[in-house]
Parts: sequence; C-alpha cells; structure tokens
Amino acid sequence: MSQSPVATDICASLSEAIVGALGRAGIEGVLPVLDRPARPEHGDWATNVALVAAGRSGRKPRELADALAADLRATLADHVAAVEVAGPGFVNFRLGPGWWAGLLRQVVDQGTAGYARLDVLAGTRVDVEFVSANPTGPLHAGAGRWAAYGDSLCRVLERCGATVEREYFVNDRGGQVVRFGESLAARRRGEPVPEDGYQGDYVTAWAAEMPADADPVAWGCERAKRDIAETLDLLGVHFDRWSSEKALVDDGTVDDTLRELRERGAVYESEGALWLRSTDHGDTKDRVLVKSDGDLTYLLPDVAYHRDKFARGFDLLVDVWGADHHGYVARMQAAMQALGHDPAQLEVVLGQLVTLERDGQPVRLSKRTGDMLELRELLGAVGPDVARIVFLLQSIETHQTVDLDRITRQSSESPAFYVQYAHARIASLEREATRQQVARQPIGSCDLGLLVHEREAAVLRTLSELPDVVRAAAATRAPHQVCTWVRQLAQRFHAFYHDCPVLRHPEPAVVQARLWLVEATRVGLAIGLDLLGIHTPDLM
Repeated sequence: MSQSPVATDICASLSEAIVGALGRAGIEGVLPVLDRPARPEHGDWATNVALVAAGRSGRKPRELADALAADLRATLADHVAAVEVAGPGFVNFRLGPGWWAGLLRQVVDQGTAGYARLDVLAGTRVDVEFVSANPTGPLHAGAGRWAAYGDSLCRVLERCGATVEREYFVNDRGGQVVRFGESLAARRRGEPVPEDGYQGDYVTAWAAEMPADADPVAWGCERAKRDIAETLDLLGVHFDRWSSEKALVDDGTVDDTLRELRERGAVYESEGALWLRSTDHGDTKDRVLVKSDGDLTYLLPDVAYHRDKFARGFDLLVDVWGADHHGYVARMQAAMQALGHDPAQLEVVLGQLVTLERDGQPVRLSKRTGDMLELRELLGAVGPDVARIVFLLQSIETHQTVDLDRITRQSSESPAFYVQYAHARIASLEREATRQQVARQPIGSCDLGLLVHEREAAVLRTLSELPDVVRAAAATRAPHQVCTWVRQLAQRFHAFYHDCPVLRHPEPAVVQARLWLVEATRVGLAIGLDLLGIHTPDLM
C-alpha cells in the first residue's frame, strides 16, 4: 500500500503503453527503461527503447522512434501532453497540466505524514550500528559525520516502512581503555600520564571528578560514555541501545558463540591458537579468534556481538565503519556465514574521514594527544542544523573537507541557512497572507492548471521526484541524496518566489493556485529536512 504512487504510477503507465506500441510494431521481449532527462526541455520522462529494439525490428533507431511516438500519441491518456523524438532515437514524454495538478493535490492531501512514505521495507527489522567511538574521551568533531549519516539513514529506512533500532557498540575492554584508565589514575595522583597514555586536558578534568576508590577503567568508560551521549543529544542523535563489549564476555555470550562455532566445525587449533575457517566462506585467509596465550582477539567479541544481534530478531544488520576497516568486512561476513546466516544480511558502510579546516589550516582530531576539536565545541559554534547538513552534503564514501569559517556564515554560502530560509520564507508569506486577509480556498475549487510558469513547473517537477529519491536513498544507504534534493527544492522555490509574485499577482485565481504550490513546497521541505534531522524554522 504505497502512499506515494505518483512517480511509480506514471512510469508503470508509460511502460505499459510502450510495451503495447512495441507489440503493435511486431517487437516482443523488450522491456523499456524510463529515466528523467537532466534538462527540462527534453521532457519529463524519456526512454531509449527504440535504440535497444532497433535490431529486432530491422529499422533504424530514429525511424522506429518516430513510429513508436506516433503510436503513443494516439493511445496515451490525457495526462501526457506530448511525445517527442530526439537525437538518434530517444522518445521523450511531456506530462500535461492535469497530471501536475493531480500531483500537487496529492502532496497537499497526504501532507508530511503521508507523502513520500513508502512500504518497500515494511515488515523488515533493521539494526543500524554507528558512531561507536572508543569510550576514551569526548567525541572529536569528525565523529559528527558518522552521527549525522547514521541517524539520517535510520530516518530514511523508517520512511520506507522498516522498523529500525539505533545501536552504539561500546568497546569497553582491551588495551586502549586500560591505557585510558591508567591515564586517569595517574592524573588523579598528580603524576604524568604513561608515555602511551592519553594527554588531553579532559583527562585531568575527569580525573578530578573520579572517586578515590573507583576502578579507573570502569569509571572512565562510563564517564566517556556519558559525555558522548550528552554530545550526541546536542546533535539530536539518540540511541535505542548501548551494547557493551565487556558485558558480552562477562555474561557468557562470547563463550556461547565459540561453542556454536566448534559445533559447526568452523574453528580449528594450530600453533596453540584457535582459528576461524573464514576461507571456507570467501575470506582471503583464516583468522585467529583466541591467541596462543589465551587472550581473545578483537574478532571474537565482534562475532559474538553480531550473533547476538541476529538472536534479537533483526533481518538486516547495517554497520557504519571507517574506511580503514575495509579488510575487516570479509572476515565478519565469513563468520556470520559460518554461524548459518546469509552474509548479505550484514551490510557494512565504509565511510571516509572528514578533514576540518580553519583559516585554511587543518584542525587536528587526535584524542590521544588531546590536540583536537571536540564535536561539542563545533556544535556550540555552528549549531546542530548546520553541522548535520554539512556532514550530509556528500556521500559518506567520499573524503570530505569542511571549511569551518564558511559554514558559520549566515548567507547563501551556508547550505543550512539557504534551505531553512526557504521554509522561513514560506512561513513569512503565510503570515503576510493572514495580514492581508487572503485565505486559501479549498484546493478542489482552485484552477491548478494555471501553474504553467517555468519556475512553477520546476518546483512541481522537484516535488514529484521525492518518493523516488527516498526509495533510492534507502536502497543505496545514501541519505545525502535527500540532502541534494532538499537543496534543489529550496533553490527552485527561491527562484519561483523571486519571479512569480504570489500575493501581488492581479488575478485572484493565480494567487490561489500559487498559495497551494507554496503549501506543497512547505510539505516537501518539512519531509526532507526531517529526514536529515534538521529543524524547520518559521523565522530566521
């Protein structure tokens, strides 16, 4: 029961008509592919089916395209205003005013709750684990990219019908947290931290808070976790579950996992160590789970952790890791397969690092040395909305450089300001309409066919794309596509606002139609910004 059938239905309608035209031309077995042309003058939808099917027909592509276009003009419904042939044999479709009016009504009728809400993932339980920075200090500013990405991805998946749980894995055992605890203990005694310890000022400050009888490692991990949670709260990111690595060891989950791997014949002993037969499942070599001295490798608790996720009933696990973990993916998927799971049920998104610059110079992000810009500090300088949209501007799989000076400017150079200003401008226009006592009439009584200006058409075309953008962002785990769409809608609305007077137009019927276009734009902006986790201000 998809709630946003506009783009899907027009594609289905056009595809059915094209298949019919092909059949009448004696061509069977060719499935048309429809795309949105990059340039509006090429129409609203286009297909290269004539180029694909020309060989079967014995005609030149352009000749076949002309024949198909003539057939389609005679058979397509009124919502298609024109069928045109371009280039070597592309068939372009231009939708009519009636179809665009129907779209506008659908956006308004379904509103923020229903438009672009899909059911493609209905019934799917998804666990998304992201951020998961070690509990050895505050989050550095670069961690904001992982937080913004993970939370926005969850919102997109939920918009597509999935039930999503946000999870943070706390690595509260191992050498790093031990060194962190030793650093706290040393600072509390007034001594220098160990050579390989943590040097930041926060270590000194936290050590002063630590009770004299506290376990430095356990207390330090909890203090870091609390600081991380507070910082993420400032960004509007909240986790449903915080899972402890230490707890997995203490409660026997790791032992149970190892027992199951033994029962499945997935491990063997060699050179005093216990190995996972990961090469049986596509890995480049077998991996050590338990060292010869009895210590666990990092891999075994991770395997136990993911086994526990599946035991909690999730259909899909999505982990967001840094690109430096690339070699870890195959061994984890091999371990899941060894435990009887489909390795495709574990997806790993590998994100690239972010470089922060100030005055043209890179800002350091090292917790170990203490020479870093904290995420909390960044949020205090630019606010959560600016931080989130900046981190979502491009794919997480690409390296990102953020100019801290630029993003603090309140101008069109700031992507957050530009997008939020579109929403505030709509609110301002609505206040002015109230002041002038210009009320929107029922949409059913308005002539929406009057919306024929190229600026109006651009806004409508952008609104029509949102369901497909949400679907694609979920399928490719790419919420930055929503960010791109929101910025495009804002740009096209600003252009409309500049060139198409709303309340100042002399014809009341045009005023009414444009007021409804403004309302539809507000709905689109509200949906898009919510998917990005960004506020929709009425004043700027």
